[in-house]
Amino acid sequence: MATRSQAERDATTVEIVYAIVSAVFRACVTGLLLASPILFLGLRGPAMKIVGGIAVVLAIGVLLWRLISVLWRFDNQRRH
Repeated sequence: MATRSQAERDATTVEIVYAIVSAVFRACVTGLLLASPILFLGLRGPAMKIVGGIAVVLAIGVLLWRLISVLWRFDNQRRH
């Protein structure tokens, strides 16, 4: 395994931070948009639990998708 330069290590660090920040931001926006019926329509009871559960699951999915796609793209660009 070849040693990497400081610039390459810095680029990797920046890309990881970018992936985390952008994934968290998109997940928060997704969760808030999907949970907005709870906030604005005043949903209660089972409907609130269902909508809230869907919002959480999809927000986690968006977070993982964004994180993996950014890091995967960076790795492909680095190798070529």
